[in-house]
Amino acid sequence: KMAADTSVDILQKVLENEILQSAKVVEEHLDAEIQKLDQMDEDELEHLKQRRLEALKKSQQQKQEWLSKGHGEYREIPSERDFFQEVKESKNVVCHFYRDTTFRCQIMDKHLTALAKKHIETKFLKLNAEKSPFLCERLRIKVIPTLALIKDGKTQDYVVGFTDLGNTDDFTTETLEWRLGCADVINYSGNLMEPPFQSQKYGTSFTKLDKKTIRGKIYDSDSDDD
Repeated sequence: KMAADTSVDILQKVLENEILQSAKVVEEHLDAEIQKLDQMDEDELEHLKQRRLEALKKSQQQKQEWLSKGHGEYREIPSERDFFQEVKESKNVVCHFYRDTTFRCQIMDKHLTALAKKHIETKFLKLNAEKSPFLCERLRIKVIPTLALIKDGKTQDYVVGFTDLGNTDDFTTETLEWRLGCADVINYSGNLMEPPFQSQKYGTSFTKLDKKTIRGKIYDSDSDDD
């Protein structure tokens, strides 16, 4: 029992020592910052303040510009013609090609609505695939839902069905956010090397979803409710 007590005491001392060391490092860092500020003269402090105000002002102006172009909300555009205009005026665009009768499009809508509010640097749109045959053919959209991910007016990537999202209807908004981050179409702050779905029950090996052909359409459907 004495040996066990001694081990506990040693462990406790080691832990206490580590905590003290960490606190010391933080304290030294703070001291250095305070010293740096103390050594600045009034002109330097004023300059620093002005730079921060300028950066804040610029950030606010950018935000206002995005909002004026329809960023910050997920909205439907009525026609193919509108698509070209919308894409031309924004650097980053996510466009959901949907169909009214496809249940999975409603799942996608829910997540895109949340992401549009969070990532105002990107424009989030939806377009009815049945009303845009020219675009569907040009962009080779054959599965519904499909997200076209557009940067600087060029389609860089696609999210086709839910295959990249863990191959499940229950994927999280974070999973879609990660996938858009991989395409660099939003400012993603997480780790791109660690998809959010890896820790979930369906693991990391996906099989492609079965697609059923819709009669007389140029695209297949990723939905079960045709």
